[in-house]
Amino acid sequence: MKRLFAALTPPDNVREHLVTALRPIRDLGTGPQLRWTDPDNWHVTLAFYGSQPNDVGLVTDVLAQATAFAAPLNLQLRGAGCFDSRTLWIGVGGDAHALKNLMADCLIDPNERHRQRSHLTVARTSTRTRDAWLLDDHAHALSVYQGPEFVADEVHLLESHLGKGRSGGPRYEVIDTFYLRS
Repeated sequence: MKRLFAALTPPDNVREHLVTALRPIRDLGTGPQLRWTDPDNWHVTLAFYGSQPNDVGLVTDVLAQATAFAAPLNLQLRGAGCFDSRTLWIGVGGDAHALKNLMADCLIDPNERHRQRSHLTVARTSTRTRDAWLLDDHAHALSVYQGPEFVADEVHLLESHLGKGRSGGPRYEVIDTFYLRS
């Protein structure tokens, strides 16, 4: 079985801009309560497929159909928020309607659509109540963040290898790439 998801990957200059914006917050010494995600793994998830058979044909068929007539997206990382007082994320702006449609088209089960929100996860905490204020403060500080605009023209099918990345985090492997064309 393979743990799979589809994602857009921001270019290096966009990731570096966000690294620079996060540096003052990270330098505050947030301690072990926050686990910062590896910038090399930053992505905008389009669809999460979970454990799939080693034959990824169903997923690649869905992604091939979803991207066949989709145009490249003009995007920008901006704003911030929290999920469940446990996950700090940066929002995605720009071609929001087209991105939402692409996310819906990448799903195998259309009933999952209600749970989608375009974002890039930057930190997590394992405790829900004790450190909720910390994530809320960080989200408030980052609410004015605006990164450089970029064009997303590739959708990656990624396999997640949990615990195999830096510092025990996940390692992502590109299984296939699908291109967005005008």
